[in-house]
Amino acid sequence: MSTINVRIYYEDTDLSGVVYHSNYLKYMERGRTEYLRDHKIDLDDYHKEGVIFAVTEIKIQYRYPARYNDLLRVETELESVSSYQVAFRAEIFNQDGKCLSKGVAKVVAVDENTGNAIRLPEKFTKIADKILGKTENNA
Repeated sequence: MSTINVRIYYEDTDLSGVVYHSNYLKYMERGRTEYLRDHKIDLDDYHKEGVIFAVTEIKIQYRYPARYNDLLRVETELESVSSYQVAFRAEIFNQDGKCLSKGVAKVVAVDENTGNAIRLPEKFTKIADKILGKTENNA
């Protein structure tokens, strides 16, 4: 698991001081990026090889609102990986430990030149399989 903290500023909120719903997606994105960084996966390395990553599906549950000046904790975990898709689970908590939101984002690798989905790079899946405790015998 990877954890980041996010402070809520006015720019994150609507007129009532509540975090605007789409901003939770930004926080989840930051969590995914830091999760990969924590596991020595540098997306720049893949970009240099013409591989970019695109979100294809997000399922999010909003439970309670985050508000101006809250300090959020975003916890991110790798949920699953296949040849073509990786899924990340995220939970967002306020400073009191209350779970405000949780969701799953599914991501695929895309060929930068064609825009078509491609198999996840082998070096990526090897790291992901190791994180998930998969071996060739039980994969």
